Amino acid sequence: MITLADGIRLNVSVSGPQDAAVTVVLSHGWCQDRRTWRHQIEALSGIGRKAPRVIAYDTRGHGRSSATDPSSATLAQLGDDMAEVIRHYAPTGPVVLAGHSMGGMTVMEYAHRHRAEFTSRVAGLLLVSTTAEGHAHTRYGLPPQLATVLRLGETLGAGLLARSGAWHPHRVIMPALRPALRWLLFGDECGEEAMLLTMRALGRAPLSSIGGFRGSIGTQRRLDTLAELGDMPAAVLVGGRDRLTPPACAESIARALPCAEMTVVPGAGHMLPLEQPEAVSAALLTVVRRVARQAKRARRPITDTTRCQRAA
Repeated sequence: MITLADGIRLNVSVSGPQDAAVTVVLSHGWCQDRRTWRHQIEALSGIGRKAPRVIAYDTRGHGRSSATDPSSATLAQLGDDMAEVIRHYAPTGPVVLAGHSMGGMTVMEYAHRHRAEFTSRVAGLLLVSTTAEGHAHTRYGLPPQLATVLRLGETLGAGLLARSGAWHPHRVIMPALRPALRWLLFGDECGEEAMLLTMRALGRAPLSSIGGFRGSIGTQRRLDTLAELGDMPAAVLVGGRDRLTPPACAESIARALPCAEMTVVPGAGHMLPLEQPEAVSAALLTVVRRVARQAKRARRPITDTTRCQRAA
């Protein structure tokens, strides 16, 4: 656990060698928790003596971390939280940041609000099923007019939920919500373990978090921030059937990051780390290995002039 400056306690897991050449920080999505990354944590630990240090944490208002009030249920606050986590658990050495959905937006907010720190510490990125343009491309797989109506209803409902406090009565109706969640969050295939983990995390999320973060998620615009990051190893993944952050979101992110390698996973939905774990793990391992090689060659902090090597 770490206690943040405002008293919120975050549930944090740390694994891997203390003297690892690289530290990986994993940030999960809206209404999920750090278990989203379970397959990637296992894959990173499986590379033996070259394994990185791995930090995974439950965002405030999620998982086993403290509940949060509406005033701090923002992406800006999550960016500040990420900065505190990195300072505490990874005070030195190159860092690779991996973010899924809202976690990817958290990475962007950290870069925006802590630019000097980000530039000096972060050496690689993995952005999965996320966006730098709020809900600009979100259509829920529906015709535009119907999607607009649904978004309006969602936004109004989120405002009510944000004021509903740290309780979760929806947990009892999760089985009834399963078909809708299956359609919204997954693609052609959905393993039982992936579905259960997703539902359990959502059932644990309090109403105040479900509603509270919706506003800043919908309005965030960080393409300019990404374009200013310079060259670094980066991977951008999206499912071909993602109804929340469709391929157009990944395409704009990849254009903003000069060295980003974009992958569209055919037939996959929004929950890629659980739905297509091998693809996500492979992309993360590639970024980690590139960062480790560059750090070894340079034998100094990685700079903008040495970061990008697509063929490395």
